[in-house]
Amino acid sequence: MRVNRTAHRGSVGTMTLPADAHVHSQFSWDAGSDPGSVDLMRRTCARAVRIGLPALVFTEHLDLEDAWCVDDGDLGDHASKYIGSDGMVRLPPFDLDGYLDQIDRCRQSFPELRIFTGLEFGQPHLWESAASAVLASGAIDRVNGSLHMLPRSDGLRAEPVTLYRQQPAAEVMRSYLDEVPRMVAGSSAFAVFTHIDYAVRSWPSDTEGPFDPRAFEDGFRSAMRAIAGSGRALEMNTRRLWSWIPEWWAQEGGRAVTFGSDAHAPGSLAHAFPEAVAMLEHFGFRPGRRPEDPWTR
Repeated sequence: MRVNRTAHRGSVGTMTLPADAHVHSQFSWDAGSDPGSVDLMRRTCARAVRIGLPALVFTEHLDLEDAWCVDDGDLGDHASKYIGSDGMVRLPPFDLDGYLDQIDRCRQSFPELRIFTGLEFGQPHLWESAASAVLASGAIDRVNGSLHMLPRSDGLRAEPVTLYRQQPAAEVMRSYLDEVPRMVAGSSAFAVFTHIDYAVRSWPSDTEGPFDPRAFEDGFRSAMRAIAGSGRALEMNTRRLWSWIPEWWAQEGGRAVTFGSDAHAPGSLAHAFPEAVAMLEHFGFRPGRRPEDPWTR
């Protein structure tokens, strides 16, 4: 990851904060579709300075799916404009030039903050060639790889939140975990596997009861072994903190982690980072020389 200015260490109390390496701005379709988000990147940077965050990576969504299926309510109201009359989601292309221009403006406005470019690349094993121009531009510091969608029996694709209404929940979860090694083996475009618990977020607890990771432990461990074996880092996504993720990651040979709030609004920046730092330290991970460096063990 390229460094664009001298190091700056931030803290909450006496705790040094790592970089928030998973942040969205108005250039992500699920954040920027809100009319009030026109200056979201700038407001997020201002928030970072106020809370003492030393660095952040704006990892905007790069979703190249032609279309995918959703049910009513699966996307927020602000993103409903992307749903066609056929119930399929179709997104506009990523505005790379506009994004880079705003990054430069924020770097000038917030010289005390280390600001990096990034992408959250959805299903990179399926769309790497289509993203070649963006990836080869030399403008992107970090690429997070995300698995958001799975195929249905009819060949169309959908997110777990939709699939849980159409298939047995355990089947969806196992399909998600089985797809992780295929994604790892099928793409060289990303350095960090992000939110490995993505399918857990929408787990139908109203019908299935609370999510029990032990019921899917073999699948999670197999997925983690594939990520670790590829030399990639695993993101500690702080939307929810699960102690079993860093525990199993360390046991399966994982050597590096990044921290990501997955913030789509300034108030979510670095959410639960002090707790995440304490958890990762417990499992033997330690910070690198710079705040944007992955933690390693």
